Formats: sequence, C-alpha cells, structure tokens
Amino acid sequence: MDRVEYQSMVIQDIINLEEKGELNTTPWYQRRSVWNSGQKSYLINTIFEKKPIPALYIRHSLDLDRGISVKEVVDGQQRTRAIISFCKNEFSARHPDVNKLIKFSELTKTQKQNFLLTAIPVGFLLGATDADVIDIFARINSVAKTLNAQEKRNAQFSGEFKQFCVSQSVKRTEFWKEYGVFTGNDIARMIEVQFMSDVVINLIDGLSAYSAAKVTKYYKDHDDVLENTEGLSKRLDRIFDTCVSLKPNSIKQSIFNRAPIFFSLIMVLDEISNPNIIKIEKGLSEIDNRFNSDTPLLDRPKEDINFFNACSATTQSLPNRKTRGNYIKSFIQ
Repeated sequence: MDRVEYQSMVIQDIINLEEKGELNTTPWYQRRSVWNSGQKSYLINTIFEKKPIPALYIRHSLDLDRGISVKEVVDGQQRTRAIISFCKNEFSARHPDVNKLIKFSELTKTQKQNFLLTAIPVGFLLGATDADVIDIFARINSVAKTLNAQEKRNAQFSGEFKQFCVSQSVKRTEFWKEYGVFTGNDIARMIEVQFMSDVVINLIDGLSAYSAAKVTKYYKDHDDVLENTEGLSKRLDRIFDTCVSLKPNSIKQSIFNRAPIFFSLIMVLDEISNPNIIKIEKGLSEIDNRFNSDTPLLDRPKEDINFFNACSATTQSLPNRKTRGNYIKSFIQ
C-alpha cells in the first residue's frame, strides 16, 4: 500500500457518490448490516450534536467496465449506511433543536443544509491490495456489536502469536476467496484467523481437538514470544504451495473446501515431504466421489462410513480429526 491520505468529505458528497453508484458499502469482506434503528438514530443524533464520530476508511478502485472510480468503504460500513438511510427517510433521529425523533424530510431547510454540510473524517487508502485491506480491517475493526471469540482475542491481544496468525491469514486472502474455504462475511468476523490459529497450534503441539479456551491460552502465553516463526512460516508455505499446485477443483468444488476437512488435509500435507501432485489430485477426487456416492451409507465400506461420520458431526473432536487424517493419508500417500 502506498499511504493513507486523510481528508474530509461532507455528507452531501457521500450521498452523491451513492446515488451515482460510485460508493461501495458492501465489499466482499464486510459483515452484513447489524445495526438496529436505535444505533442508527444515535449516530445521527451525534452528528446533529456536532460531536466527533470515528473516521471512515475508504479504498479507491476502478470499475473498468463502467469506466468509473469506485470508493470502497473498508471501515465504517454501518455508519455510512446509517447516514444514507437517514437521508432516504428510512428512520427517525432525535434533533436537539426540537428534542424529538424526526425524519430527514421533517428537518427545516437550514437543518438539512447543516446536516448535509457536516464534514466526516476519511482516511483514503491509496494503492491498497485486498491483502492490505484485510490486514487494515483486522487492525482497526476489533469492536463489534457482539464480538465472537476470535474478535475478542483480537481486541485483547496484540502480541507475537496474534500477529503471526493474522499475517499468515492475510497472506492467503486470495486463496480463501478463490477456493471458497471462507466467505467474505467469515473473513470480516476473523473466522479464517481463528482457523489459522488452530492450524498453527496443531503444527506446534501435534494433532489435538479444537478448544476455544486453548486457543485463547495460546494467545496469552505467546503474546510476548513465539518461537520458530520462520520454520512455521516455511511449513505453511509448503502446504499451501502444494494446494495451489493441484487442479483448483480438487479443493474448491469438493468437500475439501469445508473448513474442518480442509484442516485435516493441511495436517496430512504437512507430513508429506515430497508430495506427488498427480496422486494427491486422484486421491482427493476419489475421496470426494465416495463421500458423495449415491450408495446408501450403510452399504458402503466401513472406512467410508467412518470418514463420512467424522465429517458430519463434532468435526473438531480429536477422534474425528484422527479418522479424517488417516482416511485422507490412505489415498494420497
């Protein structure tokens, strides 16, 4: 990324961009709209009261098909949508001059003008790639309406283990998108960072069940120091290099784009020093075909039944992780 350039945009500019289709408030990595009417109303009241609101962060991108410049809201989606929604008369907010809830259409001409000329601080991300955007999003968007476990870790810890897992996840932004292992909303909620944290713990300690408490403890215990990051990084690079060497459909159009099963594939690939790409492709295809077979489950071989069950319930338990790993090994080693 080149730099962040801080400027201001008045609300009327934001409305104009939205009306012209040059403002993207729903990029693929953003979470869905989660603000209720009370939260939206409070934001508008804050603007009426001339109190400060957090800066928006916007990336410029080009829509070559339409020949226009699009401004993509990286951080501040909820605020931007609330402002636009209020101007469209979709909810009411309390105005200090009248001390009651009113819609935009009920404002006087002067009140409308004052509102629309309110300057909003904006940080423009210049030359930002998708990976830059996800990294920035993870750093500045650590507070949400209801934080999930990983978002809480992100807000609580800032040390070595967190930085390593975030960087390894961000490094693979294009992979998550291309192979469909995680959705944009998953990435917005840092689910892929939690996945990477679990992978790293298992690379260090050996195969174990997933435990939210264990992941949090790792963040705490390795906040100051995480040893052998270079070695871990090389192992992850080798695993993902093998994945991208395969025909894309081996993963993205198969059961292996499901996170628990992809996790098992990662752990197996880590054990293979000289991967045979053709054999792995054939093995993954055979596994996918057996898993999706029309043959009734009870009529299948016992090992196929066990694998199917290990993919279908309590997928993060140690016995099921072992079952999946041993089954995958039998086809690709």
